[in-house]
Amino acid sequence: MVTKISYVMPGIVHTFKKGHRIMVQVQSTWFPLVARSPQKFMPNYKMGTDADFQKATERVYHSPQYPSRIVLPVLKK
Repeated sequence: MVTKISYVMPGIVHTFKKGHRIMVQVQSTWFPLVARSPQKFMPNYKMGTDADFQKATERVYHSPQYPSRIVLPVLKK
C-alpha cells in the first residue's frame, strides 16, 4: 500500500562544501540506538516477546504515479 508521508525536519543548519553529497535513510526503527519497534500496535512494547516483533519492509516509490521528493532550503552566504 502506498501512503503519502510529509515530514518537516526540525530547524537544524548544516554546511555542505561544494561536491559533498548527503544520504537519506528511510527506516522504521532506530534500533540499536532506541528500543526495537514491533511494527504493530502494542499497549506496552516493553512487555513483548520475540514473537510479538515482526519484520517490516520500507519502500520509497518514485514514478509519475507515485512521485517522491525531498525539498531542501538553500541558504547562501
